[in-house]
Amino acid sequence: MNALRLLVQKPWIWSFAATAIVWFITIMFTGGASAAGLSQAALTFAAFSIIVGIGQMFVITLGPGNIDLSVPAMMTLSGTVALKLMGVDNAMILPGLGVAVLLGVAVGIGNYAFIKLLRIPPIIATLSMSFIVQSMAIWTNRGIRIKPPALLADFTTSSFFGIPNVAIVAFVLSVIAWVLLQKSVYGRWISAIGQSIPAARMAGIPVDGVRLATYVLCAVLASLCGYLLASFSGGAALNMGSEYLLMSIAVVVIGGTAVAGGDSNVPGIWGASLFLFLVVSMLNTYGLGAGIRLVMTGIIIIAVIMVAGGRKRGRA
Repeated sequence: MNALRLLVQKPWIWSFAATAIVWFITIMFTGGASAAGLSQAALTFAAFSIIVGIGQMFVITLGPGNIDLSVPAMMTLSGTVALKLMGVDNAMILPGLGVAVLLGVAVGIGNYAFIKLLRIPPIIATLSMSFIVQSMAIWTNRGIRIKPPALLADFTTSSFFGIPNVAIVAFVLSVIAWVLLQKSVYGRWISAIGQSIPAARMAGIPVDGVRLATYVLCAVLASLCGYLLASFSGGAALNMGSEYLLMSIAVVVIGGTAVAGGDSNVPGIWGASLFLFLVVSMLNTYGLGAGIRLVMTGIIIIAVIMVAGGRKRGRA
């Protein structure tokens, strides 16, 4: 009984409970015929939200006002440049990945340079960077849809014992993120900064260095997601990252990470990502459009924030 009570108190458990309910409703509506297919599709498409969500979670954990709005543009640029560099050549897969990561590092540094040197809020700095990055992606793409190397396309669209390869990549990155946040000095520094920057400075924590590393990490994960998504989709499109701006924030908030900073939640991102995909699938099953989906996503985020706020007031 105590174990159940402790489990219920975990913030991430509710996203998984909601996922199970929506999955069951969708399967019941389709007569149970698509259970395996729906589960595999959920793991596949949720994996991309998880990867960008992890990066956004690190940034949000830094405290109020910290957010990265350059994620969609970063995904587009990395996918476009990497595929153009690889040129359907299997031998160029690793160089393409390396270039994608380097682009992420450069944009992450640029984001924090805007924040620190120009002394502007992160939301403005990263939004400004997104315009620059998206312009670079447009200039690089020029309307040409380049196919990924066959080996990379096969990897991103295949599965291992029924588990999509992209979901396995997302799981590995999640484990690394959890270790960084829970078991490393870097993770303790992020939490301390999120709780109070002045106190973190007084404790001798290199606040600027940690914040820089965090924005770089977020950009690199967005870049990696763009690299995988472009390969999975059969080419890079200029709007391929657009839906991940709202999604990267939604999975963090719904997953139980504190929007006020200082407290992160890696398992919750999985539950939230699966939940949002299944909500979309359920709405599509009932014949409802994208507009309803966006409205419901917004309502869900607001409801989660209100519940979280009420919980904190109750504890106080």
